[in-house]
Amino acid sequence: MAETGEATATARSSSPLHVVVFPWLAFGHIIPYMELSEQLARRGHAVTFVSAPRNLARLRPVPEGLRPRIRLLPLPMPTVDGLPDGAESTADVPPEKGDLLKAAFDGLAAPFAGFLAGACAGGGGEGEGATGFGKKPDWIFVDFAHHWLPPIAEQHKVPCALFSIFPAVFIAFAGTKAANEARPRVTAEDLTAQPPWIPFPTPIAHRLYEAEQMVYVFRPNASGVCDAFRFWETERQCPLFILRSCREVDGALCPLIADLFGKPLALSGLLAPYDAARAAQEAGGEGDDEESASLMRWLDEQPARSVLYVAFGSEAPLTPDNVRELAAGLELSGARFLWALREASAPLLPGDGFQERVAGRGVVRAGWVPQVRVLAHGAVGAFLTHAGWSSLMESFLFGHPLVMLPLFADQGLTARVMAARAVGLEVPRDERDGSFGRADLASTVRRVMAREDEEGRALARNAREFQEMLCDRARQEEYVDELVEHLRRLP
Repeated sequence: MAETGEATATARSSSPLHVVVFPWLAFGHIIPYMELSEQLARRGHAVTFVSAPRNLARLRPVPEGLRPRIRLLPLPMPTVDGLPDGAESTADVPPEKGDLLKAAFDGLAAPFAGFLAGACAGGGGEGEGATGFGKKPDWIFVDFAHHWLPPIAEQHKVPCALFSIFPAVFIAFAGTKAANEARPRVTAEDLTAQPPWIPFPTPIAHRLYEAEQMVYVFRPNASGVCDAFRFWETERQCPLFILRSCREVDGALCPLIADLFGKPLALSGLLAPYDAARAAQEAGGEGDDEESASLMRWLDEQPARSVLYVAFGSEAPLTPDNVRELAAGLELSGARFLWALREASAPLLPGDGFQERVAGRGVVRAGWVPQVRVLAHGAVGAFLTHAGWSSLMESFLFGHPLVMLPLFADQGLTARVMAARAVGLEVPRDERDGSFGRADLASTVRRVMAREDEEGRALARNAREFQEMLCDRARQEEYVDELVEHLRRLP
């Protein structure tokens, strides 16, 4: 009997896993979930990647060699009153409609339950003959919003892991439900202090204007529940917590989070888009279409490390005042810049001749911009960013120092930590309302871009050190190997 048991254990430890991966409906979540999926597929595991149809269609193609092991599963979005037709991600809705997207997301419970019942009964559907798809899923990776999914998985005895793409600083600041019940944080002022469960000095605290935005996390919204409940209830039901982090960046926060939540913590590494970065460098000045090619040609004409790339992601809630002061500050800075602006924000640009005045040294492009390709270009010398975690990973792959203008959620906390690491500077803001002035923005841009000054040189040097750590791909992939070992040992 002992030999039989050992043989079974050996087979379990060597056979491919089947992992179902289901991110929240935001590309800042979907993309790192796909990066991890590809890492698992490279190791021979099967991944069923779940999202709404248009989201899957907008993903970059899965590398040809991985297609047999990554199956895309579209779940049609239900109709919700007030939600725009065809809205399937946060990029499709204005910020005030985001809670309606959560209500639609909750409507995916029934179709997901139908898929899982079939998969656990051996009816894996299209591609089930590929390695691993003909077997019952071993794990389901869920995001912060999936409080309804673990009970469905439990009916079929499939364990769930919470895979958080939020930075470790944000998870540590959020804390557990029990910790928050012991020390309730109900006002904005409560969120401007370091939480008592972090026992060492850190810059982890919100500014007052950020805290006023974050209070909504603890209040029920149009979906019927609050975001804090979603996170805590999902975490409670998952025997494994996976964090998009590495010890080289987050140090003492990793064991703190493991102790705080009282369960195994696995790190995925930072999941930087290495393949996209390599493709960008190989493409050089080429573009996928004429518009992106024209941007590359403009960059080709600029001196090395002279251009500030400006972008705030696909969800940035820029106000008319934000756009006006950004435009005026960029003009005042005297810096060369390439500004990738959401189409929805383009009408907010000042109509006073701004683009004509900066013509030649400044380009504003409304709509999609090949961000990794731009960041890879030798003309880019710094990045003006909202400090979203995925954007920072893309930037550090090329060693760019940061000008940081955080806009919502975890971005302020991340900006504090990056400023403390001296890889960038945060634009000064009014503590009460978060407003910023063109002069402060221009000054911050000049300080970061000034390679002739010691401060500018130090910021660039520190950013390159971060690049060296991130580009140690072998070390980063060790984290994925460790994660797979967790998946084999648990639950």
